Amino acid sequence: MDGGSVSKSLVTLEVVGKFKIKCELKRHLSPSLVGAINRSLPISGTIHMLGNSGVYLESTIESGGGRTRTDFKKGDIAFLSVGHAFCFFYKDTKLEKNLVPIGKILDKPEELLKSNSGDEVSIYCDVD
Repeated sequence: MDGGSVSKSLVTLEVVGKFKIKCELKRHLSPSLVGAINRSLPISGTIHMLGNSGVYLESTIESGGGRTRTDFKKGDIAFLSVGHAFCFFYKDTKLEKNLVPIGKILDKPEELLKSNSGDEVSIYCDVD
């Protein structure tokens, strides 16, 4: 796969017409889930707000649990298995639900503050 190594893959989160953010998916965090994500790219949908700490994007990717946690730092990327959703955090947070950590935002996570519920979003392989 272009844009990464066996253990990491570079992807872009694009909020159409607003901004692009470079991200890194880390296979060691959840090998089967990150593999399924890479095989499913590109993924598109709409942004939803995750309280006041991040945004999420629903997907059709099905994945079992994995190593989950409820505490996330600014710049973390996680996956909610029950809701099939990618979560991108722009500030530290503690959630009530368990999510599977899958990567990091490499650019400025605070760019996500420019997004609104309903914005069109796409995640695709970074080939630059």
